[in-house]
Amino acid sequence: MALATRNLSVLSYAQGFTLWHYKAGSDRLDDVTAPGFFRDAGDLLAPGDMMMISARDGGQILTVTHHDTNYPTLQPLR
Repeated sequence: MALATRNLSVLSYAQGFTLWHYKAGSDRLDDVTAPGFFRDAGDLLAPGDMMMISARDGGQILTVTHHDTNYPTLQPLR
């Protein structure tokens, strides 16, 4: 499925850090965390931001990173 920007919300913002929530609706967690899914929100998400995702098959907390791509990627917290 495609990113629904209306389902992307800021939960908290301070000192250049943003905590996001994405309600994935009927999308599965694997689809939402796939490379390029958040391409259309690339101008909003910054490296170091964190995102909570609620999907139909579970949830996850990830950190936003930018690798050698021109779109944000998400990595699970370690």
